Amino acid sequence: MNLSKQKILILVVLFLLTACGFQLRGQISSLPFKSMYVSAPEGHTIGLDLERAVATSSTTKVTTNAVEAEAVLEVVSAVHERVILSLSGGGRVRDFNLIYRVVYRLVDKQGIEIIPNTEIAITRVLPFLDAQILAKEAEEKLLQKDMQADAIQQIIWRLSAIKMPS
Repeated sequence: MNLSKQKILILVVLFLLTACGFQLRGQISSLPFKSMYVSAPEGHTIGLDLERAVATSSTTKVTTNAVEAEAVLEVVSAVHERVILSLSGGGRVRDFNLIYRVVYRLVDKQGIEIIPNTEIAITRVLPFLDAQILAKEAEEKLLQKDMQADAIQQIIWRLSAIKMPS
């Protein structure tokens, strides 16, 4: 195959990928709001992380005051849970199921609810060994950060799909 046929083949593949709506992860179309305020429970990092995600991935401006914002994203709750998934024959924990639940809602500047309370639940399985307690604790913290990042990405995707009335 000569060089020009390779170029044509690459262009056709790129055209097909863009025509089907393919986007790299992290790339979203802009949010339908000019400005947004993010409110989150005290002691959680999800509010700050959401503000960063909105500011870096869209043209929406994050405000420091809810009155100035066109929309208010309220994180109602963000909870990490750890549930025993399986036990060994001797009654020792073999696996944990890590669950991260985020409940959020979106209201406009008049206080009208655009998105009612919506829950995102993300789960991960954490294999557990008594001999590796410190390593498993560090792995659990990494999984919790990863689950929070996934929840933030899902919230941003859902917000970008909103069709605002004119």
